[in-house]
Amino acid sequence: MSASPSPVTLSAVVTRLRAAGCVFAEDEARLILATAPTPAALRTMVERRAAGLPLEHVLGWAEFRGLRISIDAGVFVPRRRTEFLVERAVALARRGAVVVDLCCGSGALGASLASAVGEVELYAADIDPVAVRCARRNVEAAGGTVYEGDLYAALPAALHGRVDVLLANVPYVPTGEVGLLPPEARVHEARVALDGGADGLDVLRRVTAQARGWLAPGGSLLFETSGRQASSAMAIVAGDGLEPRLTESEELDATVIIGTRPAAR
Repeated sequence: MSASPSPVTLSAVVTRLRAAGCVFAEDEARLILATAPTPAALRTMVERRAAGLPLEHVLGWAEFRGLRISIDAGVFVPRRRTEFLVERAVALARRGAVVVDLCCGSGALGASLASAVGEVELYAADIDPVAVRCARRNVEAAGGTVYEGDLYAALPAALHGRVDVLLANVPYVPTGEVGLLPPEARVHEARVALDGGADGLDVLRRVTAQARGWLAPGGSLLFETSGRQASSAMAIVAGDGLEPRLTESEELDATVIIGTRPAAR
């Protein structure tokens, strides 16, 4: 009768992750140990992380603004800096607001806003079917609905002119720089969630071109960009009839632009 495998200890996991180059090996080891349902699953998770998979893909979840967001393999992992975008959106939203999370990925932004504001009418959309399946778990738990399709084409026509808060976490990495991203993003996240075209602003242009028609009077579009792209992005927003405002967080190294549809007179 063969002996059962010895239990995997915290120190053993830390040693394995450090050898693989994980900078925060002890913190990651504790999360993996707390998440693994069985010893066999634990060994698999440790080896997947050691092989370079993002920690969130290994765990199956990411923490975002205090929520545990389900994350499937291949789905864009919400960044901590994007919490600033949601913070700005929460400041604009009211109970009962119509909220759209466009390019939603896991649906972390919409779910987080709904959790913070309370009762909202929440919709989300993404072109990636893998992301949509993941987002449905997070967004439907927050009382929202997720659609699959290309930007606004995925949304119900009845939302036209009714959206109070439009979150658009558009990809903004220039095509020529995608190859410079860390392997965790470049190898393990969908390219469609990263590549923003030649100057990184192609998807943004498509979003702003129609945003005014979908927003309610006084409604706002919010999106993240880089500091060096901010002036170009502001000009795009203004050119499509929205009033742009730049907000920044030095702590999170985040740049968010808010484009507001002028209120009806």
